[in-house]
Amino acid sequence: MSNFNNDYSTNSKKMSNILFRADSSSKIGLGHIMRDLVLASKYKNSNITFATQDLDGNINHKIKDSGYKVKILKSNSKKELVKLVENLNIDLLVIDHYKIDYKKEKYIKEKTGVKILSFDDTYEKHYCDILLNHNIGANKKRYKKLVPTTCKILCGSKYTLIRDEFIKEKAKKYKINKNFTFFIAMGGADTANLNKKILKILKKFKNIHINIISTDANKNLKELKNYCKNKKGIKLYINSNKIAKIMKKSDLAIVTPSVTVNEIKFLKIPFIAIKTASNQKYIYKYLKKNKFIVLNKFSANKLSKLLKKSISNS
Repeated sequence: MSNFNNDYSTNSKKMSNILFRADSSSKIGLGHIMRDLVLASKYKNSNITFATQDLDGNINHKIKDSGYKVKILKSNSKKELVKLVENLNIDLLVIDHYKIDYKKEKYIKEKTGVKILSFDDTYEKHYCDILLNHNIGANKKRYKKLVPTTCKILCGSKYTLIRDEFIKEKAKKYKINKNFTFFIAMGGADTANLNKKILKILKKFKNIHINIISTDANKNLKELKNYCKNKKGIKLYINSNKIAKIMKKSDLAIVTPSVTVNEIKFLKIPFIAIKTASNQKYIYKYLKKNKFIVLNKFSANKLSKLLKKSISNS
């Protein structure tokens, strides 16, 4: 990652009060909060607060466990957010929310004058001081007419937010596993409910081990637990804080074309990415263009063939 202080600040003044606006739930997923926690950790000497709703399957506890304050919002109202910005005397507002658009950002800016850093994955119009698209293949030129001329645009792998655990694990070396080891992570909430389907395909293969990652935000977790119970070679990790270590020990990962791909590529683990949501299309297109193994949607037949090929080539 590039020099953080130079790229993420809008001037030489050190930010003192920073507010992150993001949500997590069984429907939305957990990725927004997780990457925001990485960004928050970069502001070492700042007073950081997260503004989030109390949605079903949220990971607000994760924010508190990381040492940050949490303000629960009643809604996604722009007026409620403005009031909070004013009450907390916020210097920088970080917005990581698909439903806070250009109009809402402009309203917040005009009402408070707060500096705004907006996350973006899908090339939307924004009214912000800093635009951050930290995904691989992000194209800075596409934002030329989507943000104010004074906006600082931060795009691509140079700005990828990697958790410290991955940085530490990258340098480690582990013994080669006897069995071919798979890493499965279809999102903490697995909104497409693919975990069990993938496991059913993998059960056809011999001499393999499977590490599958999920969280309490997964509405199908009970069903997944029952499926994995007493099955040799399958280990289900729930709310694990050792994802990097588990990933590092894998021979092949099956993931979504999301933030997880940034982490997989950082550790140089071979992977198959399955698109499960519309906001993943740009990473999917980048991966496909650059000859990575991707599926536009889940197909048991296609995935089975790809897995056979991957194992035989290992």
